[in-house]
Amino acid sequence: MKIGVYVCECGSNIASTVDVDKIVEEAKDLPNVAVSRVYKYMCSDPGQELIKNDIDEYNLDKIVVAACSPRMHEATFRSVLEDKGLNPYVLEIVNIREHVSWVNSDKDKGTEKSMALLTGAVYRSALMKPLERKKVGVIHTALVIGGGIAGIQAALDIASMGYKTTLVEKTSSIGGKMSQLDKTFPTLDCSQCILSPKMVEVNRHPNIKLLSLSEVVAVDGYVGNFKVKIKRNPRYVIEDKCTLCGDCLPVCPVIAHDEYNQGFSPRKAIYISYPQAIPASFIIDPDDCLGINPLICTKCKEVCGPEAIDFDMQPEIIEKEFGAIVVATGYAPYPIENIGEYGYGTIHDVISGLDYERIVSASGPTEGKILRPSDGKIPETVVFIHCAGSRDPSKHLPYCSKICCMYSTKHALQYKHVVHNGTAINFYIDIRTAGKDYEEFYQRAAEEDKVIYIRGKVSEVLEDGDQILIKGVDTLSGETVELHADMVVLATGITPSEGTKEMASLMNLAVDINGFIREAHPKLKPVDTAIAGIFIAGTATGPKDIPDTVSQASGAASKACGILSQDELEIEATVAIVDDSLCLEVVACVLKRAHIALLRCK
Repeated sequence: MKIGVYVCECGSNIASTVDVDKIVEEAKDLPNVAVSRVYKYMCSDPGQELIKNDIDEYNLDKIVVAACSPRMHEATFRSVLEDKGLNPYVLEIVNIREHVSWVNSDKDKGTEKSMALLTGAVYRSALMKPLERKKVGVIHTALVIGGGIAGIQAALDIASMGYKTTLVEKTSSIGGKMSQLDKTFPTLDCSQCILSPKMVEVNRHPNIKLLSLSEVVAVDGYVGNFKVKIKRNPRYVIEDKCTLCGDCLPVCPVIAHDEYNQGFSPRKAIYISYPQAIPASFIIDPDDCLGINPLICTKCKEVCGPEAIDFDMQPEIIEKEFGAIVVATGYAPYPIENIGEYGYGTIHDVISGLDYERIVSASGPTEGKILRPSDGKIPETVVFIHCAGSRDPSKHLPYCSKICCMYSTKHALQYKHVVHNGTAINFYIDIRTAGKDYEEFYQRAAEEDKVIYIRGKVSEVLEDGDQILIKGVDTLSGETVELHADMVVLATGITPSEGTKEMASLMNLAVDINGFIREAHPKLKPVDTAIAGIFIAGTATGPKDIPDTVSQASGAASKACGILSQDELEIEATVAIVDDSLCLEVVACVLKRAHIALLRCK
């Protein structure tokens, strides 16, 4: 057996905190090591050629590379082995960049740890055996999880390539958060005007099966061959029979808060989310209905001419197989009730950005008139507070949510366009306009529409009679600021949705420190996950605007089609096995998985 050891300097990434020459020399004395070398960039063409030449010269049959994470270049070095006729699985990579150099500043300690890792890798390499990849067939259908704009775009792209696609949406209609928006920046396009045609196309596309009120509860299998269980909850209204006549609405005795309008308007227990909802069918909310089991009120059923109402509907489990999966589970606004210092929940006229979207929308509870929730009067002064809960590692979200500067600027413009003589004031930390025409949009608001921008963090929001007192600091002038407003709008940030958390747990997808699904590589594989055949799109991976979301959705769809277009795939040979001689047969692993699956099916 002859092992080749190769240590990468990675420019100064590794060499600055690891004595690479020293560990190369010490590695020469390890068992079975025939050659040990250091090179500035092992992943470069000259670095790869160095390994290839040594394989020929020293008849090497095992390779150990001490460099960066195997997530980066494991495939690169495996290809080197394959080019020289070696089995790609007799390669061992030691991560001395992320695991040593990047987390350590002491060169002696870094060298010592690197040598310990390298020694272990050499001994492990001696025990490695060649593995053979397997070929499997591919099921030529796709699953898209989440019916927001990301899921809609991904489903349409895959279906348009000729592949059957199932789109699963947890709520009663597709459209996601975008369906609640009035306009989109920087063009101020009507959100529904550009979203509704895509929603209708999804519903009519012959290759798309839409499952609303549904959720994925189990995923098994591997790339090209995923077995999925989908729980479909009852709508209590037969979609194909409902004609949207609305005869059921007057007779329903229940009044509930309308979630689509952020609770600013009422709805009945039987309702449709909004006029453009897809599927275009009413739904009965079992939590609001006077009683379905046992059945108490049947007034809606009695007046339903098409006989579309069915109180006997039950949840059902649908089992299907897919070749590829796209996770597009969207986001949730940061819980505004966490921001007690800004008065939400106690001061009636302090609202969230999404609340404001419904107020300013022509289809909203005030038909586009900007009115204070407390008394229905037109606010003469509105304060928009950026980064409400964002960029605050001590108490709230540590990260920038990317879209808040722009949507607060949009909100201020919308206010000025409706209340021409009103005063719009934006409190901001920094204005971030990282998008096409975003800077011009901000400049237009500040210069042409006379929106006032104050650079500073608001410290307190207090109720003062029928107005709101805002206290803060202008960090440009260094002066404290106190002003009164009639309404305050909080630009809350983006957090992972419950669906994102559930799917990450269900599919064993890695998440980052903030709970968003982690990409296989943030730059080179932005839509891949660590699990082959499962792709991600939209705000499931982190904050982003609509153009970036749509682009990423199309990218994920393209990747999925790359799998679906093949008749068979080579799958990794590295799979887990059970060592019967060591297994105690307590079946704890099996019972835990079964228990989790049972909980999700309830």
